[in-house]
Amino acid sequence: MSYGDRRGRGGQGGRGGQGRMGGPYKAGPGGSCKCPNCGNIVSHQVGTPCYQLKCPKCGSLMVRQ
Repeated sequence: MSYGDRRGRGGQGGRGGQGRMGGPYKAGPGGSCKCPNCGNIVSHQVGTPCYQLKCPKCGSLMVRQ
């Protein structure tokens, strides 16, 4: 293996080791959760994914907006 062939730790291909949820596409702490059934919007809570929250109006699982 030459120095030009190195891909870094874990064979990431030089992406800096950012995982599936990291990098510029991560959702971050802000934002809101929306009910796909009734359209109700609530503020996102840090540490709790939207898909684990139930809509306070209809009880459906929320999605990240």
